[in-house]
Amino acid sequence: MNIFWLQQAERDVPVDDQWLTPDELNRLSGMGFPPRRRDWRLGRWTAKCAVASYLEWPSRHDIFTDIEVRTAPSGAPEVLIQGTPGPVVISLSHRAGVAICAVAPSGVVLGCDVEKVEPRSQAFISDYFTAEEQNLLGTSPAADQHLLVALLWSAKESALKALGVGLRASTHSAVVTPDDLSTKENALECLKHSSSDCCVDEDSPWQSLCVRCVEGGIFYGWWKHTGELLRTIVSAPPSHQPLSLALPLNVFSETTLENLRMARSKALAGSCHHSVD
Repeated sequence: MNIFWLQQAERDVPVDDQWLTPDELNRLSGMGFPPRRRDWRLGRWTAKCAVASYLEWPSRHDIFTDIEVRTAPSGAPEVLIQGTPGPVVISLSHRAGVAICAVAPSGVVLGCDVEKVEPRSQAFISDYFTAEEQNLLGTSPAADQHLLVALLWSAKESALKALGVGLRASTHSAVVTPDDLSTKENALECLKHSSSDCCVDEDSPWQSLCVRCVEGGIFYGWWKHTGELLRTIVSAPPSHQPLSLALPLNVFSETTLENLRMARSKALAGSCHHSVD
């Protein structure tokens, strides 16, 4: 099974709100706190871009008003296409001005999360991590601590989203193992490799992980670390490595277009150099 994902930043979101449905506009008007409005618009924009790309729809902004992202009673986002449930399931997360959306066919149990790799207090670790996870942290190199904490926390969030409970449930109810039930040494080696490649592009490979739920069941998933951000996606049934969705050209921001031009120029330069050799 394949799962798809898309990442967008605040700078990618249009200034106007013509791509929102009337119900979405009504909900937005009730948000008085600017950071909350920015995060909500970013999440909706990212979700609509991801769903449109997944469904291979035309990319005109007026088409986006046929896609509505509502909040289900569980708190999870759900997609409506022209007012009826869409043939997809999504999961959303945003952090530090960036949002990701994971997309899969209806019926898949799905959760995603994005976190900033940053220092966390010992109180945070003691409160939210299991004894097994704290033992992994306690025996890991100091240089890997911030990344490993972000990975454990993000994977918990993804699994709890997939369960439809979010942080209403205890984080101790989900136990995370990096690198797909591997040994501790291999998990730490995987983290070391990721840390050294923190400046790689968004096409860098995902690493596998596993989340065991205390009430039974296992989520297999994936994690990716680039720059200061770490992303996780879990699903049931298990999926292949997540596939990046491509945005149609006329929904690209100028920033994204410039990045594409630079990447293309770099690729062409590399090709020319290879041909000379």
